Amino acid sequence: MYKMAVSQPVELSEAGKEIKSLVDRARAAQKKIENYSQEQVDQLLRAMVWSVARPGVAEAIAKQAVEETALGNYEGKFTKMSKKCRAALFDIIDDVSVGVIEELPERNIIKVAKPIGVVGALTPCTNPEATPVIKAMNALKGRNAIVIAPHPRAKITTKMLCDKMRAALKACGAPEDLVIAIEQPSLDGTAELMKQCDVVLATGGGAMVKAAYSSGTPALGVGAGNACITVDETADLDDAARKIKLSKTFDYATSCSSDNNVIAVAAIHDALLEKLQAEGGYLVTEAEYPKFKDALWPDGSHLNPDIIAQSAQRIAEVAGVSIPEDKSFIIVPENGAGPEHMFSGEKLSVVMGFHKVADVDEAVALTNAIQEYQGLGHSCGLYTTNDKAIEKFAMGTKTSRVMINQPQSLSNSANVWNGMRQTFSLGCGFWGGNSVNDNINWRHLVNISWVSRPLDKVKVIPSDEDLFGDAMDLIK
Repeated sequence: MYKMAVSQPVELSEAGKEIKSLVDRARAAQKKIENYSQEQVDQLLRAMVWSVARPGVAEAIAKQAVEETALGNYEGKFTKMSKKCRAALFDIIDDVSVGVIEELPERNIIKVAKPIGVVGALTPCTNPEATPVIKAMNALKGRNAIVIAPHPRAKITTKMLCDKMRAALKACGAPEDLVIAIEQPSLDGTAELMKQCDVVLATGGGAMVKAAYSSGTPALGVGAGNACITVDETADLDDAARKIKLSKTFDYATSCSSDNNVIAVAAIHDALLEKLQAEGGYLVTEAEYPKFKDALWPDGSHLNPDIIAQSAQRIAEVAGVSIPEDKSFIIVPENGAGPEHMFSGEKLSVVMGFHKVADVDEAVALTNAIQEYQGLGHSCGLYTTNDKAIEKFAMGTKTSRVMINQPQSLSNSANVWNGMRQTFSLGCGFWGGNSVNDNINWRHLVNISWVSRPLDKVKVIPSDEDLFGDAMDLIK
């Protein structure tokens, strides 16, 4: 079902006219594939992903992304292009997204998927390489078209990606305009896209997500991350330290799932700290604490863009501290949550807060306190071999994802070692002010018709005694 026609102003702004032209092209292209078969749809996905993830091209895109944004590193971006894109395709390629996609025989109901129309996708500069690919893949899996509004700092990378995907679509005999990038992004243009498309898929900062939800168009936005990782006394400390380092340093922590806070149970606090240092962590001294604090938040509240997704050495340089070349992340001892404990917040860098708690119960409480400050609803992790501890985190935390014994930033959005849905768009639920708490995928980008037939046997409402039970005695 497409957005109903609404009255337009007599004269659109220049940005409005430009976006209308793009959306009209996308809408015309989408109409040509809305009756594609499953086989035709999946051929488009395979061709698009191969066009950007194949050897030689993946390297060039990763290199371009680093050069253009100056965020993250080549190794991380190449991994996302070469492995994440393949994993995302593998995750959905066998899904049925055309026609009947689900049957509920006990209710005599079938569900039929239908396209939405034009997806307006907002993409961040922190992950400009694979995010447009995965969003395009999910949009087209539902037989939609997509118009991508990149961050201005990543417009060349986005165009490079989209040009290759468009060529792949053309090679399949499909309209190139199923994938369109805004080549000169602007705030006005992005705002117009959110008004004119059929659904907004927003990944980026809090202001962008709020604007998406306020656009008047149905929107799927994601909340801020501030992942808290707990290590308890039963954990394999060598495994935990290795995975925390891997997660924290991947692509210089461009991911919102990076380990922002590590919470150690007292019994293993010192041992874990020692192992993290052996893995390349630099432990900030009490005297250096204010230097790093001023480096990260020069005005006392806003994160310094000069330290985002940079190397540990670069961050230390901004702080006026010299650290060894073999150090790849920075450990800052912290003793609380909230604005008076700045390192408990999201840092978008290879800097982590390090906390001590008495036990798992206190770890759950601290996780919630930290994330009520920043990152509510996003995710947390736990290294443990204790099922009771897992149950406490599952039941007690206000998070959409609880990762057990996994590197957080490489697992929240799915990996080959878990069953999560592959994505770069992580819903944070009502905790995080989002409409969903899923890993957003193609199923969020289709309309679904529920076809209901009469039941073979009519349901019989039980007697009041059976239905209400003891409540009848309580309410007189």
